[in-house]
This record gives sequence, structure tokens and C-alpha cells, in this order.
Amino acid sequence: MLPDALFRSLMPLENPIGFGPVDFIELALTLLLVLLALMWRPWIAPLAARLARMPVWCLALLAALPVVLRLALLRNHPVPTPDLYDEFGHLLVADTLRHWRLANPPHAMHRFFETFFVLQQPTYSSIYPIGNGLMLALGWTLLGLPWAGVLVSVAALCGLCYWMLRGWVTPGWALFGGILAVFEFGPLNQWTNNYWGGAFSAAAGCLVLGALPRLRNRGQLRDGVLLGLGLAMHGLSRPYESIFLVVGVGLFLLAGSWRTLRRPLCVAGLVLLSALGITLLQNKRVTGKWTTLPYALSQYQYGVPAALTFQKPPVPHLQLTPQQELDYRMQANFHPGADTPGSYLARLMFRIRYYRFYFYPPVYLALVAFLVSIRSYRWLWVALTCLVFALGINFFPAFQFHYLAAVVCLFLLMSVKGLERLSRLPNGKEAVRLMVFLCIAHFTFWYGAHLTDLDVMRFDVWDSINHQNPERRIEVAKEIAQMPGKLLVFVRYWPQHIFQDEWVYNGADIDGQRVVWARDLGDSENRQLEHYYEDRKYLLLEPDSRPPRLGPYQAEAPAAPPQAPAAAPQHPLIQLENVQ
Repeated sequence: MLPDALFRSLMPLENPIGFGPVDFIELALTLLLVLLALMWRPWIAPLAARLARMPVWCLALLAALPVVLRLALLRNHPVPTPDLYDEFGHLLVADTLRHWRLANPPHAMHRFFETFFVLQQPTYSSIYPIGNGLMLALGWTLLGLPWAGVLVSVAALCGLCYWMLRGWVTPGWALFGGILAVFEFGPLNQWTNNYWGGAFSAAAGCLVLGALPRLRNRGQLRDGVLLGLGLAMHGLSRPYESIFLVVGVGLFLLAGSWRTLRRPLCVAGLVLLSALGITLLQNKRVTGKWTTLPYALSQYQYGVPAALTFQKPPVPHLQLTPQQELDYRMQANFHPGADTPGSYLARLMFRIRYYRFYFYPPVYLALVAFLVSIRSYRWLWVALTCLVFALGINFFPAFQFHYLAAVVCLFLLMSVKGLERLSRLPNGKEAVRLMVFLCIAHFTFWYGAHLTDLDVMRFDVWDSINHQNPERRIEVAKEIAQMPGKLLVFVRYWPQHIFQDEWVYNGADIDGQRVVWARDLGDSENRQLEHYYEDRKYLLLEPDSRPPRLGPYQAEAPAAPPQAPAAAPQHPLIQLENVQ
């Protein structure tokens, strides 16, 4: 850890040249670009070329790099604290799997534990598939931290992006694509800094889309196993989007001979059937029916998920967090009832701006170069598969970045292939080298800003690391950690409460937790839960207070009796008419 005195020396009035933090970063970036330009040919280029011919080392390096870079930021950006209901839903899946079951028995007092995206009947279970929860459970079990499972998923994504690109482009360009994956989806990306699971689905897409060209070229059984494994992983995490992934596989196989691929495809089908069996078993355990998805049962019981009708703060002092604001902007004005052709097109046009999440600004020109240089079905298929995904997920009224996770490696492929095409133009190599330097500079600037915890981070919407962690939850958790014994926390919301700001979340074994979170249902109802948990200390949390108010449980004061409205003053003309 660097001493605080060094950070203070970066302030304009604390150093002799008057530089501020941004000035130092700009100077460092300039020095970096100059050094890269001077060393590219004599040192960096030959080293990169040798490394690109060692696929195992490249894969290991690219898998380790995002983890190491993220761990280096722990001083300013600690282990992410879950804050959104989706995250708690996936964590409940993980905790359920840690108890070696797919569903939990319903709780006798379940009305106190109602919350987003969690079923209470016929079982107490999350509505999500088990894919992402499986990785969280793995990290939770082996290292005592569910975030470790997130880091494993991100490592797999960055390494598999390189492996996938090796099936499509030359080793050197595949290595750069893997580095670009670290820049885009590594330490600063929201998939590394929350529990939603985008990296897991993206890694599954890499397996599928990397196995396809290898099947075409070699037709080996192991490629069929990898294809089936990728489809199975994606099906266990994103069932709806898996439809479009299977469509993309089918479109790819249309251009080849099926005879040489029958055995590998049969093996892939068997692996995929195993995932289907797991899904059916989870359905049976959670909903009681083999063919009823937990998500579908939740919609039947509770109606449309709340995420589709995001609520903005009703009063000025209740501000949205950056992630809530991003959710609102992505989902606003697209209610599920508006299923007209015009609304579909409006959704599609509105969401184009959010595809920036998958591309670095310096490679936009490379994307254009790829599209205008398509000459064969092989490369047309890449663009067509991305289009199928974009059009398919657009039927869903909400949008999140992980809906397109399966094709992020295709976005990387288009960027890399576009750069390769540009390098063939006159003076194209120098132009491409400059674009590569700009990508490095872009990542270096924002990573350096996080490493030094500079205030400039708030100006980049797409830089989704949790530098504004949910402080309220952290402070409440610290306060609770200092209290001895077993606790029961009643959560009482104020009338102006933002309903997405939910605090009632529990693990798979509610009665076994040291701290149980429950909804405040009124004093008479609450006494029943107090009687159920006689061995616990009772607390009251009011999260809408700023800061949240935590203290001993107190019954809510009775509401004042309504007063009769005062008689409205009559208009003089009306009074005159009454007199007459």
C-alpha cells in the first residue's frame, strides 16, 4: 500500500509543478504511448509474437490478469456488496446449492419474508436458473466468499475469449483480442463487480462459438463435447437467450456437410440433454411441476417483475444510485403492454446506445471496416448471429447487458478482424498501431483513476466498478456485526419508499441465520413472529431515513384520526345566487 503522503503530493498545491491528479495521469499516458511507439518493433512486437505461439501460456496469462488487476484495487474498492434484488436472487441459488438441494422448504411465517424474485410457495426458492449460482456456490464453499466464484467466471471469460479467437484468426490477433477482453470485461466491468453472472454466460458463449470453426476444420469428438458443454452452461444461466444461440449454431452448420459432423453433434446433444435434465429437475423441486419454470411461476403469482416498471424517486432527497439510474434509463417507457410494431422498433433504436458496453471507442472504426469488407458466408454469419440476438432479446421489454453475453466474443471477433482488414490498407499498419495504443491508453487511464481513487471516475457511465458501493448497507452491516447474539430485524418502510430499494433478504436456512430480516407487518402481526423467534433480540430498521435508523424494536405509533375537510369557501356569485 502506498503511503497517504504520496497521494497528498499529487494534489496541485502539494507539489512544486502544480499538477493535479488528472495532469499526472495524462503525463503518464503520454509517456506510455511514447514508450510503446519506441519499443513496439524492437521489443514488444517480437515478444508478443513468441507469446502468441504458446496458447497454454497465453490462456493462463489472460485468465490470471483480470483477477490480479481487480485484487490490486481492493484498497479503494473492496469486495462488492450486493445491492440489487437480482444479485440477492442469485446468492439465494448459491446458498441453496451449498445446502445440497435445489429448493428450500416453505417457511411457516413466509409472509414476513416476501421479497423480489423469490418464491415462498410451494417452496422457498429463487426464481433464477442454477448456472450463475453454481459458480457463486463454488467460490463460497472453497474460499468462503461468493465473489471468488465471480472472479473465476471472469478469468474463464478472458481466457476463453482468446481460445475462441484462435479458431477464427491468427495467433497474434487472437492474443490482442484476449487483451482487449481483459480491458473491456475485466477489473472495471460490472460483471466483475456484481453477482448477476454475465461472465458465466459469456464464457459459455465462447465455448460454443469457438468450437464451431474447430468442428468444421477437424470434426473431433472433443469439439462436440465443448460445443455441448457451452450450450449446457448457457442453458443453465440464460434459457431464453439460448434459443438464439442454438439458432446461430444451426445457421453456421447450414454451410457445411453434416456427414462428418454427425458423431460430434450427437455427443454435443447428449451433453445438452444433461443440462435439460437438470433444468427439469429444478422445475420439479421448486414449482412441483417438471415443465413450469420458477420464473414463470413467479410471474403467475406476483405479476410482471418490478424491474420492468422501474420507479423513480418520488421526492428529491431520495436519489437513485448510479446502477439504479442506469436500470431506469434502460427500462423506462417500455412497459410490457406496449407490444406494437412501433414500440418494438423504438426499443431497438433506444438500446443501440447501450451496445457501447461491448466496444471500446478506438475500435469503432474497426467495426465499420469489418462490416463493409464481408465477402463470405463465414463472416456474414458472425454479423447475422449478432443480429439474431439483438432482434430476439428486443422482444423482452427490459434490457440488461448480460442478455447479450453469449455473443460478446463475436463482438471482439468483429473488432479484431476489422483491425486486421485495416492493417492491409496503405499505411494501415501505422493506423492500426495507433488504435491499439489508444485502447491501451483508455484502459490505463481509467484503471489508474481507480487505483488512485480519483473523482474523475464519475464522468464515465460505462465504467461500472462499484466505486459508489452501497454505503448504507455496509454501515448497517457493520453496526449489526457489533451486536452479540441472534437478531430479528424488522424493516419498516416510509410512505415515500422506492419499492426497488428492498432490504428483506435471507439465506437458504432462515431459522439458522444469526440475523433474520423480516417485513414490518404491524404490531399485532409482528408479535406472532416475535413469539416464533423467542430467543432473538428484536430490532427495527428504517432504511428510508438518511442515514438508515437502526435501534430496538418499537411499535408503530397509531395514525392520527382523519379530520373532516374544511368547507370550501364559496364564490361571491354563488353566495348571491343562494341568497336570491
